[in-house]
Amino acid sequence: MATGTAVSEEGLFIPVSLRPPDTPPRRKGYANFHILQLIDFSKFLNGTQEERQATAKAVLSGFQGAGFIYLKNHPISADALKHAFAVSANFFRQAPDDKMAVCWTTPEANRGYSAPGREKVTNLVDLDEVGKVRAAAPDLKESFEIGREGEPGHPNRWPREHGEMGNFRADMLGFYDQCKDLHVEVMRAIAVGMGLDDKFFDGFVDVGDNTLRLLHYPEVKSDVFKANPNQVRAGEHSDYGSITLLFQDNRGGLQVRSPTGRFVDATPIEGTVVVNAGDLLARWSNDTIKSTIHRVVEPPSKGNDTYPPRYSIAYFCNPNFKSHIEAIPGTYATEAEKKYEGINSGDYLVQRLTATY
Repeated sequence: MATGTAVSEEGLFIPVSLRPPDTPPRRKGYANFHILQLIDFSKFLNGTQEERQATAKAVLSGFQGAGFIYLKNHPISADALKHAFAVSANFFRQAPDDKMAVCWTTPEANRGYSAPGREKVTNLVDLDEVGKVRAAAPDLKESFEIGREGEPGHPNRWPREHGEMGNFRADMLGFYDQCKDLHVEVMRAIAVGMGLDDKFFDGFVDVGDNTLRLLHYPEVKSDVFKANPNQVRAGEHSDYGSITLLFQDNRGGLQVRSPTGRFVDATPIEGTVVVNAGDLLARWSNDTIKSTIHRVVEPPSKGNDTYPPRYSIAYFCNPNFKSHIEAIPGTYATEAEKKYEGINSGDYLVQRLTATY
């Protein structure tokens, strides 16, 4: 059986198994949002047919309700994650000039290093408005983007390999492939949950036109947040593609917006991957799946004047860039009920990235 997490009165996601008997009932306006499914994904990968079906339904329900789920017992090992985080930290410890030598270039490529303040994640599309928001409260983070290796015209921008960076390329490509495999399985779970053949999405995701993003939120003084109430580590946004696999450290700060407009903490749970639906999957599902606004803010206070660095790794999953995306069968009864025109996946993502940088 899949288990869930519930939003307490303080707005924290608490595993249901840890909730005291007198936990208050859900509040008006939260609807299904108060349950974030904590799902044992091994039941889908290796369970009985009944367990596979139940897990798939839990995955779909989580995306339809909150747009976010936690997966435990997924196939990416703790050792692989620990190593990926260590390699990521090695990259961000490099001198600024070494990182800028592989800087981010264009939305079409979406590869390379983005220095603090360059990107402003937001759902705004007007470039002038994005610029105003960026100037008022720049995101306090730096990142490094890795795309599909061998994509014609868009080579990855690999840093010079030396010292602790000696195996960076092989390590990151290996982790990229593990995430790609998990992406395929999550999409299969969505298909089964929707009553489709489990291979329905395979032809849309087999190329692996995805982005592995290493993220570093540098150490920051708590006074920075006091001086500017709008300051965040990453601004309010929804993700652009189909799903996102997010691996967090234990620092905290990720928040998800509820239907009431209130942000609640998506507390890190050791050994899990947070998976959220993106805008293109919401569109693909005719809005039966939710792409939920989220952000990274001042972490929970520990009584210190300085917050330590935060690291996360996001794997942004997309339909193959050549794919034409139409409403999924079963999400509409008549052609008139389709909310969106068909769109090319690659074109859509470039449009969204152009407004971000």
